[in-house]
Amino acid sequence: MAVNPDFAAFLRDQFAPFGPIVIRPMFGGAGLFRDELMFGLIAYDTLYLKTDGTNREDFERKGMRPFTYQGRSKPTSFGYYEVPADVLEDPHEMSHWAEKAFGVALSARKKKAPRRRKKDSAR
Repeated sequence: MAVNPDFAAFLRDQFAPFGPIVIRPMFGGAGLFRDELMFGLIAYDTLYLKTDGTNREDFERKGMRPFTYQGRSKPTSFGYYEVPADVLEDPHEMSHWAEKAFGVALSARKKKAPRRRKKDSAR
């Protein structure tokens, strides 16, 4: 499921108001990164953005569904929703949605920050 180079070029143009993005191949699709942080993904030439409780309703209100894949025993989803066509076609609207997705990714990274190991008290 390689990413179509024309679709990748289109996305770079659409994300221009948001800032430079990097599209990296991963797992047969691609991840969208800004400042080394993944905030979106491409699978089967469909764009998905990262969601949580702060922006998921925007996607659901437009009838969008989450990215899912077949896990070991059932379909699995992990918080990326398909971008609506009207957003995909409007670079300024795309920038707004991308900023929210990037904020979700930042928040998730802070939650996953490595914990400091406690110093051994038996010195």
